[in-house]
Amino acid sequence: MSDNAALYFVDRHGKGALADKPAFIEGDGEKRRISYRQLSLESGRMANLYEKHGINREDRAALLLLDRIEFPIIFWGSLKAGIVPIALNTLLATDVYAAILADSRARALFVSAELLPVVEPVLENLPDLKAVFVVGNGANHLNFAKELEDCDSRAAIDVVADESAFWLYSSGSTGQPKGVRHVHGNLKFTADTYGDQVLGIQLDDVVYSAAKFFFAYGLGNAMTFPMSVGATTLLLSGRPTPEAVLDILNIHKPTVFCGVPTLYAALVAHVESGKGKIGCDLRVCISAGEALPEEVGRNWQELAGAAILDGVGSTEMLHIFLSNRPGDVVYGTSGIAVPGYEVRLVDESDAEVGVGEVGELLVRGGSSAADYWNQREKSQSTFQGFWTRTGDKYEKTEDGRMVYCGRTDDMFKVSGIWVSPFEVEQALSAHKSVLEAAVVPARDSDDLEKPKAFVVLKQGAASEGIDAVLKDHVKERIGKWKYPRWIEIVDDLPKTATGKIQRFKLRDNVK
Repeated sequence: MSDNAALYFVDRHGKGALADKPAFIEGDGEKRRISYRQLSLESGRMANLYEKHGINREDRAALLLLDRIEFPIIFWGSLKAGIVPIALNTLLATDVYAAILADSRARALFVSAELLPVVEPVLENLPDLKAVFVVGNGANHLNFAKELEDCDSRAAIDVVADESAFWLYSSGSTGQPKGVRHVHGNLKFTADTYGDQVLGIQLDDVVYSAAKFFFAYGLGNAMTFPMSVGATTLLLSGRPTPEAVLDILNIHKPTVFCGVPTLYAALVAHVESGKGKIGCDLRVCISAGEALPEEVGRNWQELAGAAILDGVGSTEMLHIFLSNRPGDVVYGTSGIAVPGYEVRLVDESDAEVGVGEVGELLVRGGSSAADYWNQREKSQSTFQGFWTRTGDKYEKTEDGRMVYCGRTDDMFKVSGIWVSPFEVEQALSAHKSVLEAAVVPARDSDDLEKPKAFVVLKQGAASEGIDAVLKDHVKERIGKWKYPRWIEIVDDLPKTATGKIQRFKLRDNVK
């Protein structure tokens, strides 16, 4: 029997009792929907489309697409055809697309018409690129809808579970994106572990993920988990602003909401300011991408009536492997290992650290990536046997929960003691005037490292005298030596498209 993931996630429902159930519903734009039967048929046409344009098995196809129904058609159709889809971040600059397309040697590009102007200037300089398909209207290129309409639907090819399925490029929170290669078996592994045993995804769930398809977190939320049981996913092609997200929640009434800490904080501030309300009955909410501040989790649960299961995942592991559980949520922690995964904390010599000590988090599980494309040394340092180094620093509590301390590159010592940027940020965010904060090391007059905070205030919050107020607030919450010696009020923080704060950009600007 073939291990082609499209058979399990698409065709199994497309030919069964759920065939006419909506798999995806667009919440904006044309507000289209597609059933599992239609998705099976349309994705089956992709093999014929590729054949007509000379795109062969194991060739790569880049997907620069907004979250609309074409994305699952192309993604699953590529897997059916043995073509490797590469989901691209839709918010990058032209030169970054040029680098990724050249690095991956993509033979085909599928691009939403709205995104074409950003990538079009570099297309003529990509000798490996054979065909460009535009979703929508795009002069001088192939029209995806017309090309697909003329194709016959074909069955998925036979593959083994360890065969290359798709790539994702890392979010670049610490620098340039890297091509992360995943195999067919990775998708079902995440569905069988986190999707089933933590999220508890159900047939009658309606899921909305603010994280987009191109993000590993969003791919699992919006496709892998709901499609594993035949549930329905809501799509938003535009930016997930508080106003747009509340419209989705209040009009379409999802039962599962998947957000990121930045968005939860913005939604709480939006609702608390009287600009909107949460009018749906959420069964469960989840968060990943960056650790969730305790105060944000508590405030959201009070407003929405549903707890947030804060968890940790990565592009390399495809989805969440460390998480809080329904009925067992402790805000300020990342919970415990998801069933099917093992985690451990190690010091600089790879020796296990004890309770209360800080160590780097290593994870073992069946969803780990094969490697980084064209980066052998980086692959060897990250994927070490069965274990994957996450680059995250954690502390284990007495009851076995993991408390996030920061990225390995973000941690620094003050007076010889490790400081967790996240701990300081969480203390700052607990103040009523603070929307979000980022902490990095800066050097004082004695050339010693001390914390410096970049703070975004809530709308209407007074900035006069806030420096001293916030310093005292941090001293009282987490200790006198951890407080930020400098506080800079900013309009926003540099982030990846997935909501992760890019502290390396702040560090680069610190004198």
